[in-house]
Amino acid sequence: MNRLLLSGLIAMFCITNSFAQEAGKVERKGTAAKVKHEEVVSGYLTNLNGKYKLRVSENTFQPGGYVGDHHHVGPGIRVVTAGELTLVQAGNSRVVKAGDTFYEAGDVSIAVHNKGKVPAVILNFEVLAADWKGSSNIPVKSKK
Repeated sequence: MNRLLLSGLIAMFCITNSFAQEAGKVERKGTAAKVKHEEVVSGYLTNLNGKYKLRVSENTFQPGGYVGDHHHVGPGIRVVTAGELTLVQAGNSRVVKAGDTFYEAGDVSIAVHNKGKVPAVILNFEVLAADWKGSSNIPVKSKK
């Protein structure tokens, strides 16, 4: 089971990484991101060693701030540490508040809005290719 999961993740990263390097910009307003820590994977999961890194970023959304529809280069878990955000995925909206967590697979379109009156902050824990630089947000791949 673990080998199958690792194989699937590796395939997803390879496909997404080649697309993302060619991609344009994602629409955003009133947001700021700061990388807090990055580390290339090493340890007992030898299939991942040196190929991927774990990154933790702090993302702040000012009141009225948003990130338009986007995908991510890799999957990750998000932790809301302040305020609240509205997430829109597959036409469904939900509000997440300080203390809540959510998962983004990377290949599912999501938009994030701060509709509140105070800044909202999330910690973004994600898996990326070891050589990935810059934002992990990529435009939604159009369906042909």
